[in-house]
Amino acid sequence: MSTVGRMPSTTDLRNLRNPVVVAAFGGWNDAGEAASGVIDHLSDLTRAEFIFALDPDDFYDFTQNRPVVTTTATGERINQWPTVEVLVGHLPERDLVLIGGPEPNFHWREFCSRLVSAMRTVQPEKVVMLGAMLTDAPHRRPVFVSQDGTDYEGPTGIVGVLTQSCRDAGLETTTLWASVPHYVTEPPNPKATLALLGRVEDVLDTVLDVKDLPQEAAEWEERVNDLASDDPDVASYISSLEEHYDQAAEGAEPGDVIAAEFERYLRRRNR
Repeated sequence: MSTVGRMPSTTDLRNLRNPVVVAAFGGWNDAGEAASGVIDHLSDLTRAEFIFALDPDDFYDFTQNRPVVTTTATGERINQWPTVEVLVGHLPERDLVLIGGPEPNFHWREFCSRLVSAMRTVQPEKVVMLGAMLTDAPHRRPVFVSQDGTDYEGPTGIVGVLTQSCRDAGLETTTLWASVPHYVTEPPNPKATLALLGRVEDVLDTVLDVKDLPQEAAEWEERVNDLASDDPDVASYISSLEEHYDQAAEGAEPGDVIAAEFERYLRRRNR
């Protein structure tokens, strides 16, 4: 996300309709850019308005997150600085506050404090934090999305830190993490983005236009199939992952997951 050529909206964060915050950050938390892909999709879908951006000088090492030289529509050459933006999009039933940008390099506690302060102004019904991780998930199987996992112990990223900051501030917060095949790291991963978007639908209890994501996900899967077929060792490894996946899933599909999928199907049919 970038502030190039964008002027702040006059939208007041204190007067939104049934607001929900949805946030994702590029980098360590965003395998295959699946989570940030949801923010981009929702921004386009809702024609989100730019509200403000954090000062990049406070949070980024520009040797790690380098500015990009770009040309505006008028031909002006400018520097596009890495930063986190706050946008507001409008759905028929509610307003969405979208937060996205690169994971910061510095001052994580101050970074979280500023975003939590903005969220308190919004007074959201819920905060939804999105992430994607590299796992041994097979690419031809449904994307597993975990929700509010509490048994993990180990290194964390800004999604984990900001989630805890939100909860400490008394904000109802849900985390959704998509499992992305570790052998397909090159972004984008539209299949994982689509899976996360479906779970966001469940949280919002509303139907979201997925546009071309299903077709892009099918094309992505076919491309990976073609690449895997060129290497017998990779194809064999993927088959073993699928076997383990199927064994784990056999007879163990949670009833609430099945119900959620069915409810999502019904909502789409009844649009």
